[in-house]
Amino acid sequence: MKQVLDIFWRFLLLGCVSFGGPAAHIGYFRAQFVEKLRWLDDTDYARLVALSQFLPGPGSSQVGFAIGVNRAGLKGGLSAFAGFTIPSFLLLTVLATLTLEHSSDSLSGIIHGLKLLAVVVVADACLGMYRNFCQHRITIAIAVLTASVLMIIPGIATQIAILILAAGLGIWQQSTLLPAQPEAQDTDKQDDAQPSPMTDKTPGSLWRSKPLWIFAFLLLVLPVIASGNAILDLFSRFYQAGSLVFGGGHVVLPLLQELVGDNMSQDRFLTGYAAAQAVPGPMFTLASFLGADLWADAPFSGALIATLGVFTPGLLLMYALQPHWEQLALRPGMAAAVTSINAAVVGLLLSALYAPVFSSAVFSGLDMALVIAGFWALKQLKLPLLAIVVLYVLAGTLLY
Repeated sequence: MKQVLDIFWRFLLLGCVSFGGPAAHIGYFRAQFVEKLRWLDDTDYARLVALSQFLPGPGSSQVGFAIGVNRAGLKGGLSAFAGFTIPSFLLLTVLATLTLEHSSDSLSGIIHGLKLLAVVVVADACLGMYRNFCQHRITIAIAVLTASVLMIIPGIATQIAILILAAGLGIWQQSTLLPAQPEAQDTDKQDDAQPSPMTDKTPGSLWRSKPLWIFAFLLLVLPVIASGNAILDLFSRFYQAGSLVFGGGHVVLPLLQELVGDNMSQDRFLTGYAAAQAVPGPMFTLASFLGADLWADAPFSGALIATLGVFTPGLLLMYALQPHWEQLALRPGMAAAVTSINAAVVGLLLSALYAPVFSSAVFSGLDMALVIAGFWALKQLKLPLLAIVVLYVLAGTLLY
């Protein structure tokens, strides 16, 4: 129990200071748990980070959860997740409640400034993901086609269909997407190699994994049985979104925007998204803001249900697949499918940059000037994201 509490407090502290998004969180975790505490070495840590990139869900939270699991089993993983998530959960839930009950000109100005910040952050995410995931003419074409289709035919059904098609295209074109696979011919030899501490020693046991079956049940069956039950329906809707977010972080934006639909104005949605940039911890706690807003009569309950819904699928998959990762990663078909899905995610995020992010935030030359200045400060001056948040809050207060 002492070890579990130690994990909780260490991740709680990180949850209070981890500004900068998923990439920064990965750096914080490595500094704390690899270099300082030596809970795992660089090889094992890199393996966890790689797995988080292959799975849907919040990448940095999945890595933190896996570190906790390696340290103290499932209880350790849940303690790590709770500690890292609680600060941003509470901040966004309180913010959602306060902005529902109170309104003022200064608050409106701050919100507008944060919405302009969202344009900068999403544009930067698009650029970074394009550079990482669109390095081949096929992946570039997938990104462009995805963005174009979603701008013409927006909707969560379109998004799901595109992700499925992208995975199929990746498998079909795996020889083109993965041209150099010299190790693939030695798979049998590698399978016979001594397993690492994080590799399951029982081949073929993946399909008997209870977390994997729970994930599938909640994804496929829960929406059917949730009808008429407000709690199950809210959990299920956010669970569906969390199950489809490849790339983590900013990619949750378009799926959650489609999920809330007409139940929330775009201005209100972007207020929550911008606020998620301004607080430490995982960006997926945007669900906390949205859940509190959707359940205005019981905001804390709504925030808790939505938050658990959006995080649960990623944690279930990480718990189920972590011991099998080395074997799965050797399969070219899976690697090619994920490569193609990542390219589609770039297009999905690009469509979200236009609507709702840009179209609901930029209305004047001053707005556009502030966006350009913020992008320059982020990319050229290399200002910390927290400093840019403060500057946009000041700009919103003074100029609007």
